[in-house]
Amino acid sequence: MELKHKTPLLDELESGPWPSFVSDLKREAISRKTNEKGIDYQCPAEMPEDLLGVVELSYEHGRTHWKHGGIVGVFGYGGGVIGRYCDQPEMFPAVAHFHTIRINQPSGKYYTTEYLEQLMSLCERRGSGLTNMHGSTGDIVFLGSHTPQLEEIFWELTHNINQDLGGSGGNLRTPSACLGMSRCEYACIDTQALCHYMTNEYQDELHRPAFPYKFKFKFDGCPNCCVASIARSDLSFIGTWKDDIRIDAEAVKAYVGGELKSNAGAHASRDWGPFDIQKEVVDLCPGECMAWDGSKLAIDNSNCTRCMHCINTMPRALRIGQDTGLSMLVGAKAPILDGAQISSLLVPFIKAEEPYDEIKEVIENLWDWWMEEGKNRERIGELMKRQGFQKMLEVTGLKATAQHVKEPRSNPYVFWKEDEVPGGWKGDINEFRKYHQR
Repeated sequence: MELKHKTPLLDELESGPWPSFVSDLKREAISRKTNEKGIDYQCPAEMPEDLLGVVELSYEHGRTHWKHGGIVGVFGYGGGVIGRYCDQPEMFPAVAHFHTIRINQPSGKYYTTEYLEQLMSLCERRGSGLTNMHGSTGDIVFLGSHTPQLEEIFWELTHNINQDLGGSGGNLRTPSACLGMSRCEYACIDTQALCHYMTNEYQDELHRPAFPYKFKFKFDGCPNCCVASIARSDLSFIGTWKDDIRIDAEAVKAYVGGELKSNAGAHASRDWGPFDIQKEVVDLCPGECMAWDGSKLAIDNSNCTRCMHCINTMPRALRIGQDTGLSMLVGAKAPILDGAQISSLLVPFIKAEEPYDEIKEVIENLWDWWMEEGKNRERIGELMKRQGFQKMLEVTGLKATAQHVKEPRSNPYVFWKEDEVPGGWKGDINEFRKYHQR
């Protein structure tokens, strides 16, 4: 079936070896045009078809044809709906409105078939039929709906599907977690339980924007960081342990002898040669805390950085410790204003047990400081960079530890203040620091 808009530039995107979103849009456009599913569409059936036309025009002109034409939402909520309007409504009437709806994904992104069918049916009937599974924050995203359908979508979500909207704007964004203990043997914390708890605990912060800008929670069950919280969230929760890595000496020998495949057999399709524990594990340890004497593996746990490399390489021989909790890191963000930042360690170790009072105290102290001192559209990582890590430690009531030092003896985060210098030092404060370092 021929579509009404010619799309020669978009057609080029279908010519490569990879699947193209253009093919998906065309398939959905034809499906809605013929209404082969017999759906009672509440939004124009031509939405995917006109969307193809808008994108083609944007490619042709080298600029977007979406505009911000005002704020839209649902009653009582300030976030969850992102307003989108086309600046060529006469040419593309079906997408004159094309609002995006963010929906709070289940913790760990576990779905039942029935739940997915309900979501897709709602998106087809009251939207464009196009989804994003998932947005970069984790939300289920309905791409495109008209203003009169927003309250209808919200009512059906909350009453029929028992699901809520996600976050958008200057608020807490939808918390996101890895699979955690439900499927992963490396998980140090129950990420799903913690994510679900925090989502419910901070509903006001999630739905009623009051922050200077966005704020993201992400929960990683172990330092493998499958959710990439260390690079993608304002407050990263990363599972860790504070006792020793457990060693199965017999399994170590089995890896060395070739009886067990390293990397959990992930490279079974290619023969990489015999496993070399010295070259592939010991020499690659960033803390240089491992030693192999030909028969026994030793680990100096006091210098272990929890990088997970040795555990990933020999999972049958090495396991995480048993005294588990999490580390809290703050300040990651994408390069919008001041360049990309990765999270900085704030709390080296804290237990993750309900009701999570210690964790909530850190969170709320950070928010109080940020809401008081943050500029408009300033992420907390930018405020931390502007006012200093030491200031952030003071407002959270945390004491400086060795883990807060970025580069020993050259660029520490934390400095002596003059009134903190012991012994009434009368000379130059910088000379005292040199003396202290000696």
